[in-house]
Amino acid sequence: MSDKSSHNTNLMWGGRFSSQQDNIMETINSSIEIDHRMAMQDIEGSLVHVKMLQFKKIIPTKICNNIIKGLKVIQDDVIKGKFIYDRKFEDIHMNIEKKLHDIIGDDAGYIHTARSRNDQVVTDFKMWIRDSTQDLISKITKNMKTFLDTADANFNILMPGYTHLQTAQPVTFGHHILAYVEMFERDKERFTEAKKRLNECPLGSAALAGTSFPIDRFFTSERLGFDKPMSNSIDAVSDRDFALDFLSASAICATHLSRFAEELVIWASDGFDFIEISDSFSTGSSIMPQKRNPDAAELIRAKVANITGSLFSLFTILKGLPLAYSKDLQEDKELVFRAYDNLSLMLDVMNGMMAGIIIKKDNLIRAAASRFITSTDLADYLVSKYNYSFRKSHHIVGKLVIKAENLDCDLKDLKLSEFRKIDPNIDENVYKILSIQNSVNIRTSYGGTSPSEVKKRIKEWKKKLK
Repeated sequence: MSDKSSHNTNLMWGGRFSSQQDNIMETINSSIEIDHRMAMQDIEGSLVHVKMLQFKKIIPTKICNNIIKGLKVIQDDVIKGKFIYDRKFEDIHMNIEKKLHDIIGDDAGYIHTARSRNDQVVTDFKMWIRDSTQDLISKITKNMKTFLDTADANFNILMPGYTHLQTAQPVTFGHHILAYVEMFERDKERFTEAKKRLNECPLGSAALAGTSFPIDRFFTSERLGFDKPMSNSIDAVSDRDFALDFLSASAICATHLSRFAEELVIWASDGFDFIEISDSFSTGSSIMPQKRNPDAAELIRAKVANITGSLFSLFTILKGLPLAYSKDLQEDKELVFRAYDNLSLMLDVMNGMMAGIIIKKDNLIRAAASRFITSTDLADYLVSKYNYSFRKSHHIVGKLVIKAENLDCDLKDLKLSEFRKIDPNIDENVYKILSIQNSVNIRTSYGGTSPSEVKKRIKEWKKKLK
């Protein structure tokens, strides 16, 4: 025989039921441990809803005022951390309504007139995501400013650029860092677009069919900061596109942070030694006293898995749901809250880590002088000076690289006679072309790595982020 709970069925909806609920049913059905985070949004939505009911003369002014008074008491308890959440009442919506009943008595029952938990919960959820989205946008902007300061301080410092993690061409450190500023800007745009897209109000759609009460959905939408009410009551209660948008934007932003975290791990390694992460964001080893581990960067790199996992989990929940509402949708909040917590932490850690990073400029410059790093410049030079096709020029430089490898030297260390054995047209100007500083300086195309272009972009970004 199953274990029965000692309490009565939920008094908010228990009129239909004559027997007690199983304890294990209470466990799987309750979400208060998760959705209590929406308490402030739920109270705000209820305050506006009852004001609308009074405005439309659906409930008396005296009852409306009594409900508002009770909700304000609850709001104060939530702010002060005094509100007690009871799993017996399933979720934040029922917990607040039950507490309101304790405070003002039967008048609390009027609060649910012309609404359902279906439209109530999705309204609260949208408001929570809207608030959290703005918080993430602010944190991304903070990171952009920190990255921009680092780029500005190193706008002309040479370093090797990589493809396939193989030395490719010289770039400036500032240019490399600005690449992430661009990524963060796109992250902000994605969150901003998602926030705009979600800003239609579901409240008043009731369970799925709307309501027969003469409500004013434009009143509630405006008072809750939405652009307008959602146009279809079925879509309003079943839509979770806004949660997918939020998770998608979060996953992409987290991926950007993870990519840079990976670079920090590589750059801080003994083989590269380009940077040093401050003591504040490093750890040691329990057995090897010399170790300095980039754990903060590694944890950022790992946490993206939680966020992408939440995104695909919600896709999986939604893909088999018929319209309109199903209890499966209760699982959406834990996924979104977890993603927000992880991304918020990742942004805070990255900003702190980046603010204290030590750039080992001499090591960067030394690495930028790697063998053959200016091979492309030589190929371009032969094209422009002798009107060779690029393929011919590419072939010539390839042979020169083989020669330098055989002589165990860099291209710039070859004698002019060695160059001329491969192509008699090459003259002494070749040594200027092979300079890594020249390689960077001549890349003045828009968006290029030359210090002059990097400085222009930094100036543009500083103006934009004021």
